[in-house]
Amino acid sequence: MLLSRENLSQISASVPVQLPDPAVFELPERILQFGTGVLLRGLCDYFVDKANRKGVFNGRIVVVKSTGRDTSDFDRQDQLFTQVIRGLENGKAVEEYIVNASISRTLAADGQWETILSCAASPDMQIVVSNTTEVGIQLNENEDLTANPPQSFPGKLTAFLYARWKAFNGSAESGMIIVPTELVPDNGTNLRRICLELARRGNLEPAFISWLESANHFCNSLVDRIVPGKPNAADLAGYQEQLGYEDDLLCVSEVYRLWAIEGGEEVKKVLSFDQVDSDEANALGVIIKPDIDRYRELKLRLLNGTHSLTCGLNYLTGRNAVRESMKDPVAARFVAELMLEELAPSIPYTIDLAAARAYGESVLDRFRNPFIEHKLLSITLYYTSKLKTRDVPMLLRHFEQFGSVPQRFALGFAAYLYFMKAVKEEGGKYFGERNGESYLIQDEPAAWYFDWWQRRGPVSEVLGNTDFWGTDLNVLPGFGEQVNEYLEKIEKEGAIAALAALPVPQGE
Repeated sequence: MLLSRENLSQISASVPVQLPDPAVFELPERILQFGTGVLLRGLCDYFVDKANRKGVFNGRIVVVKSTGRDTSDFDRQDQLFTQVIRGLENGKAVEEYIVNASISRTLAADGQWETILSCAASPDMQIVVSNTTEVGIQLNENEDLTANPPQSFPGKLTAFLYARWKAFNGSAESGMIIVPTELVPDNGTNLRRICLELARRGNLEPAFISWLESANHFCNSLVDRIVPGKPNAADLAGYQEQLGYEDDLLCVSEVYRLWAIEGGEEVKKVLSFDQVDSDEANALGVIIKPDIDRYRELKLRLLNGTHSLTCGLNYLTGRNAVRESMKDPVAARFVAELMLEELAPSIPYTIDLAAARAYGESVLDRFRNPFIEHKLLSITLYYTSKLKTRDVPMLLRHFEQFGSVPQRFALGFAAYLYFMKAVKEEGGKYFGERNGESYLIQDEPAAWYFDWWQRRGPVSEVLGNTDFWGTDLNVLPGFGEQVNEYLEKIEKEGAIAALAALPVPQGE
């Protein structure tokens, strides 16, 4: 039996399942969501569903799929999906099974763009949410706002807002709350800037540009919840046996959840789902405040920054998931010392070191969650840009403060270089090799690194590529030499040997 609206009454599970109230299917569409990924479904859509169950938000989501035309995976299940939440909260085991009914429709931008634009004319539609990866919020120099659809996410959003402006004759009340969740600094501010630039380049009416600036709220935001991709076949089969139905969209998440949104009372009034799950003291739930920089920096630098600097090395040692790395004493020590001793003191924001390390300890507990299958390869997606935005600022800050080479950072960077070593190219895709098995390198500079490895260029050439890092990393005394030393050790002896060769901190 497949999960669907018709089959909800047929569900007979061996575990408690929270099913939706039939009334939810009659709620108006209030959110346009760009992105179908598990993070949006496991966090943002989770909060919307939770609020709807409490009779607070009372709205559903139109999801826009930006790649491909096939929405059958959502349509065949009537947009329903199961979220499994497993882990610890306040020392107690948590296990929840929720059938999420927050999504009303899934539309493909390529093929259904006019239908998407028609949503702009709905007075109920008030909110835009997005997660289009770190590279999604960028200016496309050749954007055509009249295309069907525009190429980039900012282009699509600008075209949608233009349609809304025309539908409501530019009324101030028709402005929208726009909450990007892409993990880049000042995501809302940058998205606003790009949309305004696209409107000017597109020669749109000055009145629209004025409305875009004054009537819409582009909110910087931060999302923090580990929601891996689809469970492996064995785990999925186990969950479906317990539930008594098939669900191709089932996702698993940890218990911890945070959606910090920058905004005032007007934003809080519209995003009312913060009323059902908000714990500012413990940084849990939906937190809407005028300043969220503290939450963003902690999460971006310690959780995501640690992931980016450890995923390549841990994958090269033969492990496939974060939790596997945390079971090995040497690998777990590398992760902890990198996070607590090198990254925490180097966050480019004023945060008490004890508070940063306390947050880091909680992140380590989340990494150890035995129920979460967070694949290391998925973390390597857009590897280079993640290192640039998450980690390079801390590297620069470390040298400013201490003037020395952070050893674990250098090893993590060397492992990144080796991970980017493609051994073959097929159809424009590049593949590395680990223990005789190939893996796909999902990173834009893959072709550049393929050439670099073919001639085994100097490390200084990589560090000096300002397109990658925004600055020349060769100016950091000793960093290039240390990276090269670790890289040569990985080449000659393997990642496990390089990891074991790390110096033990003084006093131990």
